[in-house]
Amino acid sequence: MRRAAAGLAGLTAIRLIIAAYLPLTPDEAYYWTWSRALAPGYVDHPPMVALWIKAGTLLLGETPLGVRLLGPLAVALGTWLLADCAERLFSGRRAGLTAGLLWNATLIVGAGSMVMTPDAPLLLFWCGTLWAMVRLVAGGSGWWWLVAGACAGAASASKYTAAFLWIGIWLWVLAVPSVRVWLRRPAPWIGAGLGAAIFLPVLLWNADHGWASFLKQGGRVAEWQPARAMGFLGELIGGQIGLATPGVFVLCVVGLAAAGKARREEHCGLLLALTMPAVLVFLQHALGDRVQGNWPAIIYPAAIVAAAGLARQRWVPPAVALGFAMTAIVLLHATTGFLPLPPKSDPAARQLAGWDKVALSAETLRLREHAAYIVAEEYALIAELAWNAPAGAPVVGIEARLTPMDLPAFDMAGRTGILVRAEHRGEEIDPATWSSALPLGFIERGNQERSRVWLVTGRTVGKALPARVAAGR
Repeated sequence: MRRAAAGLAGLTAIRLIIAAYLPLTPDEAYYWTWSRALAPGYVDHPPMVALWIKAGTLLLGETPLGVRLLGPLAVALGTWLLADCAERLFSGRRAGLTAGLLWNATLIVGAGSMVMTPDAPLLLFWCGTLWAMVRLVAGGSGWWWLVAGACAGAASASKYTAAFLWIGIWLWVLAVPSVRVWLRRPAPWIGAGLGAAIFLPVLLWNADHGWASFLKQGGRVAEWQPARAMGFLGELIGGQIGLATPGVFVLCVVGLAAAGKARREEHCGLLLALTMPAVLVFLQHALGDRVQGNWPAIIYPAAIVAAAGLARQRWVPPAVALGFAMTAIVLLHATTGFLPLPPKSDPAARQLAGWDKVALSAETLRLREHAAYIVAEEYALIAELAWNAPAGAPVVGIEARLTPMDLPAFDMAGRTGILVRAEHRGEEIDPATWSSALPLGFIERGNQERSRVWLVTGRTVGKALPARVAAGR
C-alpha cells in the first residue's frame, strides 16, 4: 500500500509540473474569466470550476498552475476513493490497487487531469458519491446518505450531467428489493434535501437569467440529424475506446456485463445504475447528433470499479501498460510537438499554440494606433487575449455569453480599438456595433488559423477583461 501511495504521489507531482508548463487552452482561459466574476451560474455551466480556479489562483497566483492546481489533486483523491470502493466491494482480490491503476491509465484522467474544465470537479464529486454509497452497501450507517447527497449536490453544481447520479441512485433504490427499505427511512430524503440545497443557488441564478444555462444545454436535444447516425455512433464508440484506452475500455465492458448477471445484488445493481442510464442516453443521442468525447466520462468511475472486481485480472497489466504508454505519448507531444502531424490537424497545436503571440501582436498594434482597447467577439479568443495580453492592456469582449457576467462595463462609443477576429468569420463588419472599421491586416498564430485585425470605432458597451496583473508583464 505504501508503494501504491508513493506511486500516486509521484504521478501527481509529474502532473502538476506539466500543468505548470502547458499554456492554457481557450476553454480554460474562458473559465478563468469566470473566476474574475464569481456567480452562482454561467451561461455554459454551473459555477464549481470557477470556484476551483479561484481557489488555485489565490494560492499560486494567476498562472497556469494556479488555474489547474486542484485538477491533479482531485484525481489523486478520486483515485483513493475508487480504490477504497473496489476494496470494500471485492475484498481479497486486490481490486483496490487494480481500480487505481485502471483509473489513472485512462486518457480521461492521465491527460485530462492537467486541463481545468468542469469535468474535474464533476468526476471528483461523482467518485465521492459512489464512495458514500459503497460505504452504505458495505454495512455503513444510514448517515452515509448525507455524504452522498452532499457530493451529488456538489457534482450538480459542477456540470448538469450529474443528473445521471440522481437518476442512477433512485433507479437502484427502486430496482433492488433489499434497498427499497430505505424509502421508509429519513436518511435518503435528508441527503437528497442537502444535495438540492447545494444546487439551489444554480437554480435561482437560472431563474433570474431567463433559464439561460438550462436552455443552452437543453438546446442540444433539438439538433437532430438521423442521416448521420452511423457516423455519430462510430465517433462515440471509437472516441471512448481511445479516451478510456482500448484495454481499459474492454475491461469496463466485461466488468459491467458481469455486474449485469448479478444485478439484483446490491453492489452490482449500484454499479449498473451509475453507468447504464448514461450509456443508453448517449447512445440514443448519437442516433441524431454528435456526443462530445468528454461527456461519457461519468460512466467510468463505477465501470472501473466493476472491471477491477469482476473482469479477468490477467488482462489488467497489458491494459494498464497500454494506457500509460498512450498517455505518455499524448503528453510528450503536447509539451514537445514531436509527432509529425499536419499543423492544422494537430489537436494539441490547435488548442495550445500561439495565443501569446496573438495577444502581444494585438497590444503592439493598439499602442501603435493609439487605440483605447483590444476587442474580440468570440468567447475563446476574448479569454485568450485577456489571459495573454501584457499587464494593463484593456481587453473587451462583446460576446453574448459574457452579458450576464458581473464584469466591468466598457463604453466603446466613439473610442477606437483593435478588433481581432478569426479569419474564418469573414470580413463583414456589423454597422450596429462599429461606426468605422479600417483593415490593418492579419495576426499569425503559428501554423494555425490567423486572425484579421481592424482599427474600429465602437457604438456600444462591452465587458472589460483587464489583463492579469499577476503575470508580471
